Parts: sequence; C-alpha cells; structure tokens
Amino acid sequence: MKKSLPLFFTIIVLGSLYNCAIAQTQTIRGTILDAQADYPLIGATVIVVGSDPVKGSTTDLDGKFKIENVSTGRHTLLIQYVGYKTITLPNVLVTAGKESVLNVKLEESVEQLDEIVVTSESDKDLPNNEMAKVSARTFSLEEVTRYSGGRNDVARLASNFAGVSTADDSRNDIVVRGNSPTGMLWRIEGVSIANTNHFSTLGTTGGPVSALNTNLLRSSDFLTGAFPAEYGNAVAAVFDINFRSGNTEKYEFTGQMSAFSGMEFMAEGPISKKNDASFIASYRYGIASLAATGTSATPYYQDFSFKLNSGKTKLGRFELFGMGGLSNIDFLGDDIDETDLFANPNEDAYVDNQLALFGLKHTISLNKTTYLQSVVGFSSLHNTYEEDALIRDESGNTIQKYRSVDLDDTQNRINISSTLNKKFSARLNMRAGIVTEIFGVNSLVDDRDNRVEIPDENNDGIPDYFIRYRDTDTSFPLIQTFAQGEYKFTDDFSLTAGLHSQYLEFNGSFALEPRAALSWQFRPNQRLSIAYGYHSQMVPLPTLLLEEVVNGVNVRTNEDLDFIRSHHFVLGYDRRLGNDWRLKAETYYQQLTKIPIESAPSSFAAINDGSDFAFSEKGSLVSEGTGFNYGLELTLEKFFSQGYYMLLTTSLFDSRYKGSDGVERNTAFNNQYVVNLLFGKEWKVGKEQRNALTFDTKLANSGGRFYTPINLEATRANLGREVLYEDEAYSKQYDPYFRWDVKFGFRLNSRTKNISHQFFVDFQNVTDRRNVFVERYNEVTDEIDIVEQIGFFPDVLYRIQF
Repeated sequence: MKKSLPLFFTIIVLGSLYNCAIAQTQTIRGTILDAQADYPLIGATVIVVGSDPVKGSTTDLDGKFKIENVSTGRHTLLIQYVGYKTITLPNVLVTAGKESVLNVKLEESVEQLDEIVVTSESDKDLPNNEMAKVSARTFSLEEVTRYSGGRNDVARLASNFAGVSTADDSRNDIVVRGNSPTGMLWRIEGVSIANTNHFSTLGTTGGPVSALNTNLLRSSDFLTGAFPAEYGNAVAAVFDINFRSGNTEKYEFTGQMSAFSGMEFMAEGPISKKNDASFIASYRYGIASLAATGTSATPYYQDFSFKLNSGKTKLGRFELFGMGGLSNIDFLGDDIDETDLFANPNEDAYVDNQLALFGLKHTISLNKTTYLQSVVGFSSLHNTYEEDALIRDESGNTIQKYRSVDLDDTQNRINISSTLNKKFSARLNMRAGIVTEIFGVNSLVDDRDNRVEIPDENNDGIPDYFIRYRDTDTSFPLIQTFAQGEYKFTDDFSLTAGLHSQYLEFNGSFALEPRAALSWQFRPNQRLSIAYGYHSQMVPLPTLLLEEVVNGVNVRTNEDLDFIRSHHFVLGYDRRLGNDWRLKAETYYQQLTKIPIESAPSSFAAINDGSDFAFSEKGSLVSEGTGFNYGLELTLEKFFSQGYYMLLTTSLFDSRYKGSDGVERNTAFNNQYVVNLLFGKEWKVGKEQRNALTFDTKLANSGGRFYTPINLEATRANLGREVLYEDEAYSKQYDPYFRWDVKFGFRLNSRTKNISHQFFVDFQNVTDRRNVFVERYNEVTDEIDIVEQIGFFPDVLYRIQF
C-alpha cells in the first residue's frame, strides 16, 4: 500500500496539469424527459434563476440542454415546458473540477389548456419512482457526503430519515419501523443483491464497511413501507440504487482519501460523443486501520465499480454495470482483549469475503409513449470463516490450538427481468413486468466450539468431532410478476394500484399481493396520502437451509417454511412552510404473520435475527408466529438555501411479536423512539466568493434495544456457550443511545484551472459517549460483561476533482 500512495498522487497531479484550461466558470447540462414515458421533451427551457445577464438554454431533439460559463457555487434552475408542470431545482452545486450533469423529469398536466404553462412548486424530496406516494424519499450523492457521521455510506445516510434506527457504530444494518434488517431489499440498477458490504455473511443485509461507492451514485430512492407493486421479496424497506453515467463530453477524474472508505481513484468520460456513449469506473483500497473500527485487528478491503453506457443506438440503449469487492481480517486471540466488538481472546479467527455484481440493462422506445426495459444480472457473495480454539496453560500462554469452526458459504443469484411501461395519456400510466431470480447456494458449516454435547473421550481438551449445521448445494428460482398503474383524476388527486405475485419453487410458497395508494394535494401547500401494501418475503437462507440430525441423518427441517407476510397501512400528511421548509407526518400500522417459531412453547421468533453475523440455530420451525409494528414519524426540514439546511426527524414506535408460548413481547429492534437533529451552514469565502467553509453537525438519540438476560450458571455449565433466560426474552433494555457528530470542511475552486478540492474532518461522538454494544459472557473473566461501542473518533476526507 505504501508504494501505491505515491503513484496515486502522481496520477492526480498529472491529471490536474492536463486539465489546466481556464475554469472560473463551469457548465450545467443535462436531459429533460417526460416523467411517465421517458421520452425527450424538445424545446423545454432551462434558466439559471438570478443570473445577470440571464443564462439559459433550450432542449434539442434529444431533450438535451447546455448552459456554459456558470459561476461556481450553488444555483437554482427554473425548467418550463408547455403543458407540463414547471419545476425549480434549488441548490445545484457547481464546482470548478466537474461539470454539473442533470437528468430531470417533468410531469404532464392533466388540466392543461393550449399554450398555457401549468406551474407548481417542486417537491424537493419526492422519489424518482412516481408511483411511490408514501414512505419514500430520494437522496443524492451530495447528501451522502454532506451529513456528519455518514462515513460515505448510503446505509448510514438512511439513519437520518424518519422511521429508521441504526444505533450501532459497528455495523450499518438498517432497522425500519421495528423490523429486522433482513426485511430489506437492495436493488442496484434493477438487479437485487443480498448484501452490499464487505465482511458480510449469509442471510444478512448489513455489515461493518460498505462496498457501495457513493461517488458513482445518481439520485436514488429509499422506501420504508407500502411500496409499489414492482418491488417484491421484502417486508421492511427498499433501497433502489442507480449508478450514474459518465460524462459524455469530456474526461473527468476524482481522487479521494478517507479514513473509513479508503483511497480512491475514479475516471469518467466519453466513448463516442456522436452516440453520447460514456464510461465511469472507480477503484478503492480500504485503509480503515487508520480509523476507529471497534477492533485491534486490521481489516483489509478493496472494491471496484463501473458503468458503460452505449448511448443512443438503433437497437436502443445498453448499459453494462458492475461492482466487486474483496475483504479479509484475522482476529488473533493473543492480540485481542475482552472489549473487542467482534472477537474472542480465546480464539484465532480468519474471515475472508468476496462480493460481485454484474448486469446488462437494455432500454428501447417502442414508440413515443412506450418503452421496454430488460435487465440480465448476476450477483455473488462468498464468505469463509475459520476459527481455531486456543488452549492455554495456567499462566495464560497458548500451548495448543485446534480447528473449532469451519464455514464456507457461497450465494449466487441470476436475475432476469423485463418491464413494459405505457403512457396512455396524461392521466393514465401503466407498468408491468416479470422478475426471475435463480438462487444458487453452496454452504458447509461444521462447528465444535464449546459444544457440551460433543464428547472428549481421550481428555485432550479437543472435542472428538464436528456437528454439521449446513451441507447444501442447491439451486431454485423465485419468480415474481407485477402490474401497476397510476391514474390522475386531477393534477392534485391521483390513485396508484397494483398487484404483485411471487412463487418460490424451493418449497412451493406462493403469494398474491395487492398494493394501492391515494394522494390528494387538497391545498397548494398541503398533501394527504394513504396507502396499503401486502408484502411477502422468503425466510433468510441460514434459517431455511438449517439442518438437524434426525435418526443419524442430516435433514433440512425448516425447508417448508412459508413466506413471512406483512400487511402495511400508512397515512401521510405533507405541508410546505414557505419555499424551503416542509413538515411531514406519517402514521402506520404493520401486521406480520407466518413468522418462523418453534412448535413447542417458547419465546423464539426468527424476526429477531439479522443484526449480527450469525443466525439462531433453531430447527423444526413452523410458520405460525405473529407480530405488529405501529408508530408515528415526524420530519421538519429546511432544504438547503440561503447557505444553510436543517433536518429534524422523530420516530415513536412499538414493535412486538408472539412466539409459540403465546406471550406478547418486545422485538429485538424495539427502540421505541429515535430522534435526529442535523444542521449545516456554508459560508462563501475568497475574493470572488468561489470557495466555501462548511459546518455540519448531527445529534442522534434513541431508546436502547431490548435483550434477553444471560443465565450465568447455565452458561458456565455449557462450556461457556451462552444460555439465556428464554422466559425473560427481550424483557431487559440497554441504556439509551446518544451520539453527537461535528464536521468542519473547506471547498476550494481553482481560479485558473478545472480543479476543485474538498476537505473535511468529521469528529464523531465528540462527547465520547460509551454507548452499550452488547451484554455477553466473557470467557476470560468468567463473568457477564457489558461491551461498549466506539468512543470519540475522527474521520478525515480529502477529494480532488479535475
């Protein structure tokens, strides 16, 4: 790595010298499309508000516009087209080092009069998917990098939104409305992927370090309930991620170094200017050993992401995209202490992970109002975990070790989908499609770590054999279909409705899921929305494929488990408070059924799994558990204008379940309340006001999670393998979580070159609050200890664009 640093900066310097054209100004350009049919709008006008003399442009035959010589800083754009709603785009950031490229969609008015332009104030947080009417939020690259405490991680960005709880400094699992993180659907360019993180494990959706490069993202959607019919196999939330295309007119480069996300170099530019074909690619090398990670072990990780866009061809537009990552870490017991968040001092553990996603998307316009989009994708997650138990003498010195755990998991997915979109009129738009996912799972798990049921006949301290919990090599399809439509009665009153189905060939599970939503803008500044969604999701693979020994033979005793089912009701109210302020309130109720539980009376339910690296080892489960979540979410937001922004989100909720004993209990994710307050200010500095000083801060507070207390005596008798008081499941609660982050930054735009620099230092947990991580049995002290999360730690980032 030391050798790569000089090379990295050499590339940056040479690229900077190559792009030394005069750059006191920069270009804003992009494409204007119809929101429903995606066809270009010819003759739309784009104006930079407040420019003197007025700067603007008109779209050409391909819907493209270009405004040159725009001063650096933040600007507001006004976009108009006859018969369509006029929108304003505030806070368009223009820097010297990179062109601002926008893709804007205009909504046709259903109440239009000839030659009359219908105007409306833009809703700055409406999702890209126009059929999502509630519990949906769009986010941009700038938001990911702007907010304090985010570590350049979109999952941690989501923790700022109402309804989301991520009170964990060690992982980025997304807990939405009290649901398990396993209820998440990650979708990249239409291809689902189980996990987007380094050091991920089978069945989980989160991890310690994100492999998703935020510098490649364009505006994407985050949905938290009652989502449209095109999304399936999820009961909690959807992250619908899109990669942006590279610059189609000039080559641009980005270099970046960050304590958490690592060292990065990104390049983009045209392949064919005639066809608007382009590329973008980025490589990152992790250097998290420079940051606080909760362990003394050093993690190593690297990832690569790219997108190739063919532009306009006779056969339509083709987009080839992908990402891949490698990660590993060695936890050596002699170097680990009992406060480590991930490791045990009595073990040597070796973790190795690989992830990959590749896809080809094809979009073709069949006519002006109809397009067909098809995607073929492949994703793969592979992880191995090898654990050696250490045998020590009375002085604590290691005298022998033996292999105690062997795990080798591979999950492949082939994703084939096709979606037809038809705009019948300004009032009616329809969308239908089919998604086929072919799962391939190869999994082997052998365990003899602290297993009281395994004998040691020769008394050498080494268990005589392994217990095998999974030995699977199987494949099966999950087939999903959907149809949905939006009908606008007026410009202010619309209905979306759809039907989703899914069939799991593995065990014959089938679900038919209706979805519907109404949106009513009953006053110019106020909107009411109501939605219902029936959602289903297959049981996480570690549970579905778990094996038990029956009559001396390993049998998958959970393979007949049905989909987990969810009825989700949402009522929302939006009110604009002036041009830049908005108040949003949502209340919801979610009923969960078909939760895997034990057949004999117990407190166990599978929905409490998912926020760690492993799942419960429970077999012979039945799909008879129930649960519910309800709550109220409030958002008060000042969008970035006049040099500052503010975001206050509050979530009050209750999350409960019933196991086979019929007792209603808290779920593991029932924090009950979450409050986030974010504020940021920007000051223009310098003689020509090209540069900026930035300040961002975040206060986060949430209730502690409920947990099941440990039976110490039973644990000791069980060779240190934890035994819980199951009749007291989730009856105890950790102390509330609190964290205060403060970030200072500086953005510099070169006066004479196409170069911009950005630097910030993010002081996370500035009060050094020692939040509780977990209560667990400590083999070294032979007691139950409270393990604390990470205290104060800084994250530093430097970015250069040219």
